[in-house]
Amino acid sequence: MTFWQGAAWLLWLGLLLRFFPRDVIFRLKSDTGYQHLWFSSILVTALLWSVQAGIEPGLELHLLGVTTLVLCHGWRIAWLIGSFAVILLVAVGKISLTDAGSVAMLTALLPALFSYLIFALSYHYLPRHLFIYIFVAGFANAALTISFKMLLTAMWFHWQDLYSWNSIYQNYLQLALLIWFAEALLNGMAITLMSVYRPHWLRTFYDNEYLSPDR
Repeated sequence: MTFWQGAAWLLWLGLLLRFFPRDVIFRLKSDTGYQHLWFSSILVTALLWSVQAGIEPGLELHLLGVTTLVLCHGWRIAWLIGSFAVILLVAVGKISLTDAGSVAMLTALLPALFSYLIFALSYHYLPRHLFIYIFVAGFANAALTISFKMLLTAMWFHWQDLYSWNSIYQNYLQLALLIWFAEALLNGMAITLMSVYRPHWLRTFYDNEYLSPDR
């Protein structure tokens, strides 16, 4: 394990302990429906992250789904779900134990925080309308979040001198042109379906604001 891999591990664990959502334990014990949502979120996230394609090792491309996690659970629980997905992928051998900290930081924690920031900006500065929620907080947010994640990953590998910037750009960053629409569509469709049929699953969706007739 390199110094930076160890630092990523410590930062990951430190942030999880500092911002651990303590109320989630009680809710998991008392709400069977929430248990199903929680564990299905972990499983779906792990499946999304396990389906990878890439040219260079470590610079694999996959769908993220973090925006949906954030809008469903909030950023703290999204961090926790993403971390459990990483642990599951380590257990099945898709991620090495030494890389678990950096993968968690670059794939779950920092993208979730960025995604929540985009949601918060749309909530405070744009009209609170259902279509704003779906297309800005969902669709556009997901596209920006996966682009942000890819940029973070590129900077991480370049910082450690594992690949030249030209190689990273040619073999990884250019692929953002292929993945951003798929990511936006996936999250946009998920948010649309849940806002219509399962609005109680969306922690960030408020019926009295987004569906108010005077808005």
